[in-house]
Amino acid sequence: MTLTKTLTAATLAGLMLTTAAPAANLDGPSVFWKISMYGNPRALTSGMEALAEKVAAETDGKFQIRIFYAEQLGPARENLDGLKLNAFEGAGICNFYHPGKNPAWMVFSLPFLPIPNPEADRYVRSKMFEHPAIVADMAKWNAIPYVSGLLPQFEMMGKGDAPLTLDDWSGLQVRAGGGLGDAMQLLGATKQTLSAGETLTAFQNGTVDVAAFPFTYAHVAFKIYEEADWYTSNLSPGSAECGWVLNKTAFEALPEQYQDLLWDNRDLVLDAEQAAYAAQDEKNLPLFEETLTEVKYDEEALNAFRTRAGRPIWEQWVADNQDDFDAQGVLDAFLGYAAEAAAQ
Repeated sequence: MTLTKTLTAATLAGLMLTTAAPAANLDGPSVFWKISMYGNPRALTSGMEALAEKVAAETDGKFQIRIFYAEQLGPARENLDGLKLNAFEGAGICNFYHPGKNPAWMVFSLPFLPIPNPEADRYVRSKMFEHPAIVADMAKWNAIPYVSGLLPQFEMMGKGDAPLTLDDWSGLQVRAGGGLGDAMQLLGATKQTLSAGETLTAFQNGTVDVAAFPFTYAHVAFKIYEEADWYTSNLSPGSAECGWVLNKTAFEALPEQYQDLLWDNRDLVLDAEQAAYAAQDEKNLPLFEETLTEVKYDEEALNAFRTRAGRPIWEQWVADNQDDFDAQGVLDAFLGYAAEAAAQ
């Protein structure tokens, strides 16, 4: 599933122009925030870059936010540890990089959750970022959930013979985390929970055959398409939460006007992310269609996959976590918000 074209490159350009407009509406102290991020600047990071511009403009440069890319401040799997140590003021995290550190967040990676479109996805994720269990997971690491990364539905990109049937997945080494990885195991594949930055090397040396990434932007951002032979276009097996969290100590130390500035601009971040994903789709889809083999499953195959790897994975996740937190309550909340979004 790709993003709707209502948010285009022109929309993104408008957002960036808006954030760059000189305002200097707020007075306050000089503050410099470091945000730890893995990988290079890309669609996922466009929202926080827009926020940094907005914050600087509103405070006449007194409140500066800088994203440090390529794991300059620490490994991707240790960003939560860095927040707990007050090593930086915010971070991009991916829930399946460290499932034991954020068990409730793994609800975002359950396969085949009923999210029909990007607008519904945004509604559900924004609501879930306020859920007590999601907040509690971050509190253990001196962190506050800020905004979702709004990752699009994942699709697969691989080398070698394309899996034209569900049985063809047996024996493949698949980079996929969380419930999506569990779903692939039910098809006979072996799951690999590599970070995004590690995946290209694994592709090149043959230890991974297939990579699940948010479609389409991440396959290009991490150069997977350069090594791949084929891609799936309609498997839409699920997503993950690679979102943004803030250092609780640092946030609470801000003057109230700076706290409000961050909190009141969450929609700005989300708007910029969605616009960037849509712009990437417009550019990437023709590239994929020209250079790679498209794998598109019929409805019978998709229904078989959903039956085998949808609700059974949900139920197992609840059973595995019920003694540690209210996993059923977290799942019910997610499904409830999804129903609300569908009714709007």
